[in-house]
Amino acid sequence: MKKIASILKNKEIMNRILFTVLILFIFRIGAQITVPGVNPGGLEDYLNSGSALSLMNMLGGGTLQTFSIFALGVSPYITAQIIVQLLSTDVLPALAELRRQGQYGRKKMEYATRYLTLLLGAVQAYGIIKTIENTSAEVEFPLMDALKANNAEWLGYLYIIIVMLAGTMIVMWLGDQISVKGIGNGISMIIFAGIVCSLPNQFAHAFTTYISTTAGSPENLVIAGVFKFILYVLAYLVIIAFVTFVELSQRKIPIQHSGKSGGQTQSMARASFLPIKINSAGVIPVIFASSLMMAPSVIAAFVDSNASDAYWLKIFSTSEMYDMGSWSMPWGLLIYIVLTVAFTFFYANLQIDPQQMAENFQKNGSYIPGVKPGIETERYIRRVLNRVTCIGAFALVIIASLPSILTLSGVFGGDNSLVLGGTGMIIVVGVCLELNNQIDGLLAGKSFDEVVASGGH
Repeated sequence: MKKIASILKNKEIMNRILFTVLILFIFRIGAQITVPGVNPGGLEDYLNSGSALSLMNMLGGGTLQTFSIFALGVSPYITAQIIVQLLSTDVLPALAELRRQGQYGRKKMEYATRYLTLLLGAVQAYGIIKTIENTSAEVEFPLMDALKANNAEWLGYLYIIIVMLAGTMIVMWLGDQISVKGIGNGISMIIFAGIVCSLPNQFAHAFTTYISTTAGSPENLVIAGVFKFILYVLAYLVIIAFVTFVELSQRKIPIQHSGKSGGQTQSMARASFLPIKINSAGVIPVIFASSLMMAPSVIAAFVDSNASDAYWLKIFSTSEMYDMGSWSMPWGLLIYIVLTVAFTFFYANLQIDPQQMAENFQKNGSYIPGVKPGIETERYIRRVLNRVTCIGAFALVIIASLPSILTLSGVFGGDNSLVLGGTGMIIVVGVCLELNNQIDGLLAGKSFDEVVASGGH
């Protein structure tokens, strides 16, 4: 309560919060505006069936299910950001050089990311249209049907792609406004808002399924329905608690900083810690693994309009068993798990570069007690990072694969809209923790300014 009172008294924080709410309100309005010339029909049911586009719908804040002008969301930008980061690790010397040039280099890399976003957005938009055309008969494209008679169907595709790209650029601009004038990271806040907005509908659907439909039934069925709903809510709380625990868990490596003081030869050592998070890669490995799993069906839609219905594509579905004759295997889920683990290790080493960290320690006169500077320090940090990431990768696999496991097990009787989403919870919890830290920082800055203004020491 004391913290809430401090937030309400802080004019800067309140202005930032109100501005963020206003931008998110504008985003939600745009999310309800369907692209002209498209009739979404039963697209929501198709996306809830565990399709390849489900993750994109989640990252877009549920905008794909209405085929809105913001249907692409920030997915192309996130993918472009990951690709640019990967290429800047000495794969492309030009990007690697920009990465070392500080603020100027980061600005140039951001421009490259946005140009790549346009290219990826156009490809993704066309892939989405073709995938939906070939797999969901309830979605209609009247504009393209009208143009098809005049052999100008390509104009319909071009029109819809341009509208969707414009929507993506507007969403990115809204995210930038939140980052600069609001609170939190803009892109993360937009994804966060979409996921949170879908939660009330999910719980309402669960209430209807377990309790409302049992009204008038025998008493034992009513009690069983109430028990199932309570168990459903508790399961969600357990997932949130587990994700929060994983996000806050870290390994602290003790660091000593030596330096001269007052011109004397005697050195002074200051102790601190190098925190390494268990899940330092965040949700990026899940996003990248899901994008790769979706790629075959999108490519198939490009090559042949009937290829997306091919049975072999089911091998990349995380929520279906692949029938191999005498036995079936969830190959899609297994491939997804392997990719998630691989990208977790890769991205963790990308975020925390042991070699660069060891070099920085030497330059700053810092060292790990009992470990020699240089190559020994690099090996020690890499060993600790890999061990910690092993735990993080295991936790991330549990969270990310939970919806697929529940779908395959048939716990919800084929109603996949009730499936508990682990990936969304990683994003929600991560954004909440980031917001909390930023608010604490703003409150601490305000307190310091008050002390200085009052002439305190």
